[in-house]
Amino acid sequence: MTRVMVKNVWKEYNGAVVLERVNLDIVPHSFVSIVGPSGCGKSTFLRMLLSQETPSRGSITLDGQPLPPEPTEERGVVFQRYSVFPHMTALDNVAFGLEVAQAPLLGRLFWRKRKVALEESRQVLEAVGLKGAYDKYPSQMSGGMQQRLAIAQALIKRPKVLLLDEPFGALDPGIRSDIQQLMLRLFEETGMTVFMVTHDLREAFHLGTRLIAFDRYRTRPEEIGVYGATITFDLLLDRANSRSRGKAMEELENKMAEVCA
Repeated sequence: MTRVMVKNVWKEYNGAVVLERVNLDIVPHSFVSIVGPSGCGKSTFLRMLLSQETPSRGSITLDGQPLPPEPTEERGVVFQRYSVFPHMTALDNVAFGLEVAQAPLLGRLFWRKRKVALEESRQVLEAVGLKGAYDKYPSQMSGGMQQRLAIAQALIKRPKVLLLDEPFGALDPGIRSDIQQLMLRLFEETGMTVFMVTHDLREAFHLGTRLIAFDRYRTRPEEIGVYGATITFDLLLDRANSRSRGKAMEELENKMAEVCA
């Protein structure tokens, strides 16, 4: 169980403000959906959680400790484009994370250690619905299977926090629904905290236990760069109450339309 604290975070690039005054207290085992218009800093915020970017001001802590300056195994990530190695089988793709961690010089385990790593990798592949696809290469897999493989890659190190950047955007609707249900099951089973950027408001409400929306209050041309986006809406969601979620989504759509008007 992991608590994430974001205190007065700002992000600037070459003097232009992208994000400002971002404050969040994320309780353990939250599924945080992040929405907002293109260019409002959603992916920038995710990269700061991963330590690919650092805040210009403010702080982000994980269980009370500052984030390490570089990505670490406690934070897994899945992108929209499948981050898999095309020259490796599904099993080797997943096992690679364990091998690099345990044998950083060679990137390869042998004998009993490799046997253990492969067995653990099979278990994770089975958990994401890829049992029997161990020896397949990515080119032999559908888009949905490749995204399941990318999720398995992220889960093999048992991260405390999983970061999802438009992970289902390239999938067909039917496959997308299947992967969404997979993510809900893994979220409940693992107890991890999830941050997911999405442009799909229905997906955000369907998966999230909390929804935050980034947007700019000041949008005149002379204000862009001087002022950044911030959290304009922050909602706790009850997944068990579909009527409540539907009403909340309708209200948010109306409020976001007012902000953008």
